Amino acid sequence: MKVKYFAWVRERVGKAEETIEPPATVRTVEELIAWLSGQSEAYAYAFEKPKVIRTAIDHAHVKADAMIAGAREIAFFPPMTGG
Repeated sequence: MKVKYFAWVRERVGKAEETIEPPATVRTVEELIAWLSGQSEAYAYAFEKPKVIRTAIDHAHVKADAMIAGAREIAFFPPMTGG
């Protein structure tokens, strides 16, 4: 699946996007964040406060317990403000 990172999440991870293959035991957004956090210090830093990270699966905002099976794209970004 393709994973995209935005704003300071991208800066901390060090890349805008990548294609990953998490293990079959990773089934939810929350589990994906935990798995990514274990991949390197950069990911651990990017996801150090997982509750503030927003996620979209195939362009639809989802909660941490959303299932990732069948996702083509997952995007991670910080909370946004607008005006």
